[in-house]
Amino acid sequence: MPTGTTSEISTFKGQERRLRADRIGLAGLLLSVVAASAPLMVTAGVMPTTYGTMGIVGQPLLFVILGVVLTLFSFGYAEMSRHVHNAGAFYAYIARGLGGTAGAAASVVALVAYSAMQFGIYGIFGFELSGLLDKHLGIGLAWWVPALAAVLAVAVLGWLKIDLNAKVLGVLLLIECVMVAAFDIAGLADPGPQGVSLHSFDPTTLDGAGLGTALCFTIAAFVGFEQAAVYAEETSRPQIVVARVTFLAVGFVALFFALSSWALSVAAGPADIVGLSREQGPGLLFTLTENRLGGAFADVMHLFYVTGMFAAMLSFHNVVARYAFAMGREGLLPAAMGRTAKGSGAPAYGSLLQSGISLVVVLLFAATDSRPNGDPTAPVQRLFTWSGNVGALGIIVLMAAASAAVIAFFVRRGAARPQAPRLIASGLAGLALLVIAGYAVKDFDVLVGAGSGSALRWILPGVIGAAVVAGLVFGAVLRRLRPEVHAGIGLGNEAFQLEKAAAAAEPRAVH
Repeated sequence: MPTGTTSEISTFKGQERRLRADRIGLAGLLLSVVAASAPLMVTAGVMPTTYGTMGIVGQPLLFVILGVVLTLFSFGYAEMSRHVHNAGAFYAYIARGLGGTAGAAASVVALVAYSAMQFGIYGIFGFELSGLLDKHLGIGLAWWVPALAAVLAVAVLGWLKIDLNAKVLGVLLLIECVMVAAFDIAGLADPGPQGVSLHSFDPTTLDGAGLGTALCFTIAAFVGFEQAAVYAEETSRPQIVVARVTFLAVGFVALFFALSSWALSVAAGPADIVGLSREQGPGLLFTLTENRLGGAFADVMHLFYVTGMFAAMLSFHNVVARYAFAMGREGLLPAAMGRTAKGSGAPAYGSLLQSGISLVVVLLFAATDSRPNGDPTAPVQRLFTWSGNVGALGIIVLMAAASAAVIAFFVRRGAARPQAPRLIASGLAGLALLVIAGYAVKDFDVLVGAGSGSALRWILPGVIGAAVVAGLVFGAVLRRLRPEVHAGIGLGNEAFQLEKAAAAAEPRAVH
């Protein structure tokens, strides 16, 4: 087949080094990015933890507040998506606004942060699935066995077409949403001791030392909405679709989780929600559901609690694979990472890299787990909690940097006045995100359940700090030794077009 036909999908040094276009539309993209938020995992896991550990009754109000902050962030971020179409979204935006060295640092942070989010979910997925198998089938498996099976399944799906991935994610997400909505209705129809109360939306419920930590923990539930820009090269009309999906995703997550956390507090009773969350943890949702909708419904919900985790793992895997692809294409990683599968157009080698690293991480935690089956220490308290919070911190840092990059991008191009409302929104969001990041670092011992004197409170957030420093050094080295690569950071397809133009001009210049 001649190069350039639709049969020629491999984009390594060809097809303008891009992912295959027109693979995913608005609905598929929305389902893919919201799947990363894992509605059942957040409702069963994050919400009781926030209520119980931080003692903040006003969690529904926190979702509203963070929804406002991230909507402000989205004004600039979505506008940037109209001008820059690159699978390396965060680092591409930061490079275009703050320079190639900052972009290189952002690329390293993005790989570390999104990978950490995925690693953590492997832990809790393995733990929950092994528990279900033991309870219902009498099959006793260590948590790492289903976790390794998930690594393999995600690796296979990661090699396939993104539109197929979107269908898998979409089906699982819709079922999750229906089940959480059923609980919300049942919880509000059959409230706890205090009746249907709006107490959780009272600003006075946010008083207390746990507020900063609760903000950090709650913002992790939003992670995923920003992923729409990663798929810009694979969408139809990316200058329109990406922006719409970004706003729809952040709005849906804010409203859905505010409603669900309120329903959880109403079902338990605002006066009892903190105590019950501390006692039952993730089991609280299933207990309240069983009391209202029966044991069979609660069992099915528990099953989709686990499949929702799988959907989130696949969503994060797809994002990391595309970041690796973009970095390989631009010379930040070996060039082979910028190669796609000929049959599917997926970022094949980026996907393989992520699968390989995931395999090593799961095996490492499995090898250091000497506790009996059913003990959550290694898979949940360590792998899930440590990795999840490290990843969330990294993404908060990336969003804050992207807010600054948006401002710099438009100011340097003389568009500050027409873009003024968006730039103001970006500035406000960036400041709020920096405050949240500060709280996260300050209270990391609470986030990961470590003692105040534990070295983990500095070691774990230090992973992101080390990624920033390593990325800055890497960018500085590139600037000195490979200036052409440094100059192309964040340009993506545009860098290829510039190379073609330069190559075309050389014969004329020689002539």
